[in-house]
Amino acid sequence: MDYESAVKISGLVKTFNQKEVIRNCNMTVSKGSVYGLLGVNGAGKTTIFKMLLGLVHPVAGHIEIFGKDIQVDKKCILRNVGSIIETPIFYEHLSAFKNLEIHLSYMGIQNTDIQKTLGIVGLHDIGNQPVSQFSLGMRQRLGIARAIIHHPKLLILDEPINGLDPVGIREMRELFQDLVKKHDMTILVSSHILSEIEHISDVIGIIEEGCIVKEIELSTIEKDFADGLEEYFFSIVNGGMKHND
Repeated sequence: MDYESAVKISGLVKTFNQKEVIRNCNMTVSKGSVYGLLGVNGAGKTTIFKMLLGLVHPVAGHIEIFGKDIQVDKKCILRNVGSIIETPIFYEHLSAFKNLEIHLSYMGIQNTDIQKTLGIVGLHDIGNQPVSQFSLGMRQRLGIARAIIHHPKLLILDEPINGLDPVGIREMRELFQDLVKKHDMTILVSSHILSEIEHISDVIGIIEEGCIVKEIELSTIEKDFADGLEEYFFSIVNGGMKHND
């Protein structure tokens, strides 16, 4: 895909307790695409997402988001990024509406239709019900609402369908596709549900032991692997293909 890069990572390294958890990692996410990041537990997906958001700092390497360095232009970049990382945290005693209102105030953003955004993610008619009474699926929907309410250019979603039932999963799939097609967003998403990544992604990145070992268009996988993404993924992680072509 010949698009402008939304995310460009080069030579990224991160250590925890003198152990290298991200090693010489390179990644390119094209603008206007959905990039599905796959890997087994502990491969480094969440750590990369946290570094993209400036929550964790690399010890080496370079991160650019829409051409800007996250270490230099973090505040400017984050105004154009929405995210769900791990389990969303909310003000438990407040309503969904109030939680989003506080989030917008923190970001210095006004004139956003909070009720419309809640409707988009399927949180209709919840009134003043406190978040403490929400199910896991409702919390996840609210987390997605918070990630998109300021109309970001980039969405970084770590296991965004966690806790959703099959109807909710399908609704979120359609929402993500709509955000890309109609609102010119770019999405970087991880999930353990390979079928969902297969439904929405344009490009697949596979991370092993802190390093992206493969970036490939989904259309290529579908052409060369009869059983699709699952067959391809396991051919990589089981040692069938260890390096980029």
